[in-house]
Formats: sequence, structure tokens, C-alpha cells
Amino acid sequence: MSNQNIKPTEGEMEILQVLWQKGNATVREVHEALNKKDSGYTTTLKLMQILHEKGIVDRDTSQKTHIYRALVSQDKTEKQLVTKMIDNVFNGSAARLVMQALGNHSASADEIDEIKKYLDSLK
Repeated sequence: MSNQNIKPTEGEMEILQVLWQKGNATVREVHEALNKKDSGYTTTLKLMQILHEKGIVDRDTSQKTHIYRALVSQDKTEKQLVTKMIDNVFNGSAARLVMQALGNHSASADEIDEIKKYLDSLK
């Protein structure tokens, strides 16, 4: 299956975040990084198997312990999900998304400076 249209669930996104950070990881390493009290090892394993079936992660089975790695980039995935959110939730308005995000989460002074520089570069 092609990963052109990535649609990971919330749980799958959490796993992808770990794989993007670590590069390669076993199910045990991902499970421990998630540090979820309400979720068992088998749940993490099943989600990683689903990600593999979707073509979003690769699995090296050459050793006893299987090693997983993301096949999709963090940047591409984030862009695709944000575009989908803008279209579906904010009626196509990127400005509404940004205002909602900044209104709901406090940004650090450094982040605000970075946002201002980015906005200036768009002019």
C-alpha cells in the first residue's frame, strides 16, 4: 500500500513520534517510551503491526527481535495532517487554525519570535 495519503490514528501518531525521535526501535523500546499506564505491550505491538500493514513503517525481521523504522517523514506527515485539519475543521482558513492554536496554548517568547520571523518572510 502506498503511503501517499497518510491517515494515522492518535495512537499510531504517538508511535511515529517515538520512531522519528529514535530512528529505529523495537516494540519494547517504543512501548517503554510511550510510558502508558493504561496500555499494554500487546496493544503497542498490534498498532505497530497495523502501521506496517499500512506501509507507514518498515520492519526488519532478520534478527530475533524485530526492528521498526518510520517510512514517512515527520515533516511530510505533519504537513498532510495540518492541511487536512485546515480543510475539514477550519473551513480552509489557515489563519483561524493559527489563532486557535495560539489562543489555546501558550507559546514561549522564542517561539513567538520565530513565528514573527516566519510571518515577515511571507510578506
